Amino acid sequence: MRPTRKTQVFSISSILVGLLVIPLVVLLVIFLVQPTAFSSSSSFSSSSWETTWNPVASNDTSNSRSNYSVPSSTEEIWQPQPSQAPVFTFANYQRGAPAPAPQIFGVDDEVQETITQQVGPNKTLFMSSSSHLEKLEASLGRARSSIREAAKVRNKTSTHQDPDYVPRGPIYRNPNAFHRSYLEMEKLFKIYVYEEGQVPIFHDGPCFHMYLTEGRFIHEMENGKLYRTTDPNQALVYFLPFSVVRMVQFLYLPDTYDRNGLKLAVIDYINLIAHKHPFWNRSLGADHFMLSCHDWGPFTTAFVPHLFHKSIRVLCNANTSEGFNPSKDASLPEIKLLTPEIPRLGGQPPSKRSTLAFFAGGLHGHIRYLLLNEWKGKDQDVLVYEKVPHGVSYEEMMKSSKFCLCPSGYEVASPRVVEAIYAECVPVLISDGYIPPFSDVLDWKSFSVQVPVKNISDIKNILMSISNRQYLRMQRRLKQVQRHFLMNGPPKRYDVFHMIVHSIWLRRLNIRIQDLLST
Repeated sequence: MRPTRKTQVFSISSILVGLLVIPLVVLLVIFLVQPTAFSSSSSFSSSSWETTWNPVASNDTSNSRSNYSVPSSTEEIWQPQPSQAPVFTFANYQRGAPAPAPQIFGVDDEVQETITQQVGPNKTLFMSSSSHLEKLEASLGRARSSIREAAKVRNKTSTHQDPDYVPRGPIYRNPNAFHRSYLEMEKLFKIYVYEEGQVPIFHDGPCFHMYLTEGRFIHEMENGKLYRTTDPNQALVYFLPFSVVRMVQFLYLPDTYDRNGLKLAVIDYINLIAHKHPFWNRSLGADHFMLSCHDWGPFTTAFVPHLFHKSIRVLCNANTSEGFNPSKDASLPEIKLLTPEIPRLGGQPPSKRSTLAFFAGGLHGHIRYLLLNEWKGKDQDVLVYEKVPHGVSYEEMMKSSKFCLCPSGYEVASPRVVEAIYAECVPVLISDGYIPPFSDVLDWKSFSVQVPVKNISDIKNILMSISNRQYLRMQRRLKQVQRHFLMNGPPKRYDVFHMIVHSIWLRRLNIRIQDLLST
């Protein structure tokens, strides 16, 4: 029977509907099986990251700060895959085995025609020779060459002109190299601060008392103009502006030992910036930095392996036995101030400092226990107290002592180190595995004494063996080194803010994106 016109139309319509429906069904099946197949090329692949970022925030391509949220369950957080390196455990590191300090490259710094960058697993992006990154790397190459040339000058005084300050003397490992590096930093260094996240956990921090170094730095990067750029393509490093102190304050319930809130916050934030921006994926975090003066600073970075192993971590708790790596991490001075004013510097002249050594502090941590057990109330020259006696001023005791004992507490850093420098009392660092601040520039042996924990019982003999002439030299050098530990507002050249930035600058000098991604 011959088909009617109506039957022909129905057959053709069925075929057309089928051609439209079948591809949609296939796409729907793919989406359900592999939802990340539709994610942007700048994000991590699903094999390495689970999405924990706020969908509303990630779709917002504007420069305004997104509404940060913490994932509601542990099922959403990053988990290591079998082929990946496991999350850091403290047992992986040997105690007291610091890595070498940063070294400026000694190889050819000419930029290649094309820079190959790894964006994710098995993905590469080829950038043209006129790219921003290539120009930035070329400028860094010239800076490295300039600093290497300056390092060849072994004078104790920098040969460079400077209206404010010329580094000189044995407090520096190489005054000329440091000065050249500092001037190059002022000329070239640009920092981009991610705008994602909301206060108080992000873009804020404590500006007084124990953790003020963390808060003051965040405050200066947020509100100041030094080194900051609003164009991420012009930046050499990228700042992750979260405050570990604020995380502990708002996400941790005291005495619960449940730090899952901190874990989720850090993972979620890294995922957020990795999805919204190309820069984290471009270097796998190597040109990013975080900064923390809280004891849990290292702990919070261990949740994201690339943050722990590749990023620049600026930490007060600079303990090599807990994974601090001086070749990429920077030691942050712990400073305790109760008021905005600069503390009164100096003290009694050397001839009137009648006490050989002084310490007063609570019993917390194994090293403090050893010190108090060995010296508390047992010697008239080495005055060790758990609490300063009634009517005795802690500050005045430091200002009238020759040496100030600075033992580690539960963690390696202590605000007594900077307090001793302010009081011009030669600091005695008692610790194992601690890397003092700015060690790549400052020669701490020229103005401090470092005593291993095993030698606590021999402290008096060690200090008595230092001649008066040598002590006077060390004490005089403290006056010179003070400028590098002053917390000024606004910052002044060569003060602690600039020295922190210089530590980050040095570590960025040792990163070349194309080298990182060719391995």
